[in-house]
Amino acid sequence: MWNEPYLETCCRSALHRLKLSGQNGRPRGLKDDPCLERLARKGFACVGEDERFHITPNGEERHRSEVLERHR
Repeated sequence: MWNEPYLETCCRSALHRLKLSGQNGRPRGLKDDPCLERLARKGFACVGEDERFHITPNGEERHRSEVLERHR
């Protein structure tokens, strides 16, 4: 059964960009801010002390299972 919360295409793309940003994270104020906020509410991202979005371990796992698996 599918137990994970659904991610819209735009949020999957934001998660992928967040993963690609690495330790630098993504700044606030970009066009994908609403998706990054949504990812943070779902526990896939967080805002660090530097006020930038960073991927969480749950986000890393979701990226592996949803983003990478869809592109194999």
